[in-house]
Amino acid sequence: MAIEMLPEHGYVLAVYVASMFVHNAYMPIQVGQARKKFGVKYPAMYATEAETKDEKARNTFNCVQRAHQNCLENLPTFLSLLGAAGIKYPVVAASAGAVYLLGKVLYFRGYSTGEPSKRMQGWPAYFGLLTLAGCTGTLAYSLIMGK
Repeated sequence: MAIEMLPEHGYVLAVYVASMFVHNAYMPIQVGQARKKFGVKYPAMYATEAETKDEKARNTFNCVQRAHQNCLENLPTFLSLLGAAGIKYPVVAASAGAVYLLGKVLYFRGYSTGEPSKRMQGWPAYFGLLTLAGCTGTLAYSLIMGK
C-alpha cells in the first residue's frame, strides 16, 4: 500500500503542531500562573478548603484546572479524528481542526473566569469536532463500500 502525501496534508500537520502549543504550552502556563496566584501547591490537582480558605479563589483555580483537564480528556478523540479525516479531506480537516482549537481556547478562557457557564463561549469547538467526525465517517463509509 502506498501513501501519497499532498501539499495540502501540510495543513493537517500544522494543526497538529498548533494543538501541541495550545494544549501543552498555553493552557499549562495559565494553570501554573493560577497555581501561583491562588497558592495551590504541587502535587495537589485541585484547590481544597484546607489550603485555600478563600472560596472564590478556590473556585477560580479549580475552574482553570478543570478547563485544562477537559481539553486534555478530549485531545485523543480530536487528534484521531483530525488524522483520519485529513487522509482524504486535508483542507476541510485542517480548517475544522483550527476551528476546534479556537473553540477550545475560548472554552478555556471562559471557564477560567471562575464562572463555569462562560465555558459555553467555546461552542465552535463542537462545530469543528462534528465536522471532523463527519469527514471520518464519510471516509469510513467509502472504504467499506470500496469507493
